[in-house]
Amino acid sequence: MNPAADNPHHERRWLILAVLGLAQLMVVLDATIVNIALPSAQEALGFSDSSRQWVVTAYALAFGSLLLLGGRIGDLFGRKRVFVVGLLGFAGASALGGLAPNFAVLIGARALQGAFGAILAPAALSLLTTTFTDPQERGKAFGLYGGIAVAGGAIGLLLGGVLTEYLSWRWCLYVNIFFAVPAALGAISLLHRQDDGSSLRLDIPGTATASLGLLALVYACSEAANRGWGDPLILSLFAVAAALLVAFVVIERRSEHPLLPLRVVLDRNRGGSYAAMGIAGAGMFGVFLFLTFYLQDTLGFSPVQTGLAFLPMMPMIMLTSSLASTRLLPRFGPRALIVGGMLLAMAGMLLFARVSVDSSYVVHVLPGLIVSGLGMGLIFAPAMNTATAGVAGADAGVASAMVNTSQQVGGSIGTALLNTLSASAVSSYLASRQPNPAVIAEASVHGYTTAFWWSAGIFLLGAVVTGIVLRRGVPEVDPAAEPVLAH
Repeated sequence: MNPAADNPHHERRWLILAVLGLAQLMVVLDATIVNIALPSAQEALGFSDSSRQWVVTAYALAFGSLLLLGGRIGDLFGRKRVFVVGLLGFAGASALGGLAPNFAVLIGARALQGAFGAILAPAALSLLTTTFTDPQERGKAFGLYGGIAVAGGAIGLLLGGVLTEYLSWRWCLYVNIFFAVPAALGAISLLHRQDDGSSLRLDIPGTATASLGLLALVYACSEAANRGWGDPLILSLFAVAAALLVAFVVIERRSEHPLLPLRVVLDRNRGGSYAAMGIAGAGMFGVFLFLTFYLQDTLGFSPVQTGLAFLPMMPMIMLTSSLASTRLLPRFGPRALIVGGMLLAMAGMLLFARVSVDSSYVVHVLPGLIVSGLGMGLIFAPAMNTATAGVAGADAGVASAMVNTSQQVGGSIGTALLNTLSASAVSSYLASRQPNPAVIAEASVHGYTTAFWWSAGIFLLGAVVTGIVLRRGVPEVDPAAEPVLAH
């Protein structure tokens, strides 16, 4: 049986990939483009420094807690329909945020963006999974898609800088309309709708425990950097999250229609790929977050210059993403590539850890961007491909959602952990010195390099974990388990 022959998307698959890539780019760049706009938005709307984090947190809470539900909604109601609704809803929420007259409306719009993103992201990845069924073409598609998933953060920094500097912070939200509307029109004309999820039912107890557990976990991580890891509220939230997620596993083992069938995550290669996404998501914030601070606050780069500074990273990501998915993954399997990518990313963090107040971009920053970019491409594209390979069609949406959930939760934990460690390092540095502008600058850089060292440790942990969990060699996929056609 030739899957391509029975796939109604086969003839238009590369156009479909362009639509899915556009949607993925919008979701990914939104995470960094808004960060660039925050100072200008704060000045315009007059909210406090303590409230500023909610512009990011409101999105993260909705997105992270609803991803599993969003993935299952695609399985239940059709991925084409859910994909289009997600795109248009994201565009509408972005327009609302751009028009926001006050802080409350902006936060509400960001939460709506996160909710629509939670149904959009897994729908896009599951459509990619079910559109490309030929192994060789699947590798090319996932190479491009995985490259977009990582490079989108750097593109967001550049685009956010340009829009904020030359137009307004509001355009960092309006710009999503120019991604979402063309993608929705393309999806309506290119994708076929098929009803094959009618036998599924929504697992209400599983949905409640998973969503609330992830909500508590992401919120605890978001607040930990401000309150401290030992704060009673943070400890209580972690305890609640652990209890709810344990309850979720128990419910899924007994449910007739589980939200997340345990067979999806208990496969070693699939589970190892989810672990890779989570750990790399935690570690990569050492690049985008602290390197952004270093370039702007220490080296004096403007927002546009900061975005341009990240550009050399993108061709490295695209190069290894494409090469890994098309040539290396079919030959060596995921373990060698993902472990190698983790070690390269670790080396990139160690290069960043050499920076000082007097460092130069070309000598001390550019090499780290190149090396870490090569590593990221070897991690994300093979992990996405492996995490969704061989999944039954009825589980494609929730399996895809687990990819996004792993990355989102990992990123939340990484942000909180690295922020805390960096702040502690700055405080320790200043405690034994007389503060003056030079000492304060050195303290800030000490905080950044501390974060880079810990990021290197996170990637080393990722190499060890994925080296143990992922199977050696090329996995054998049962053709009967290949996804059914997208709908």
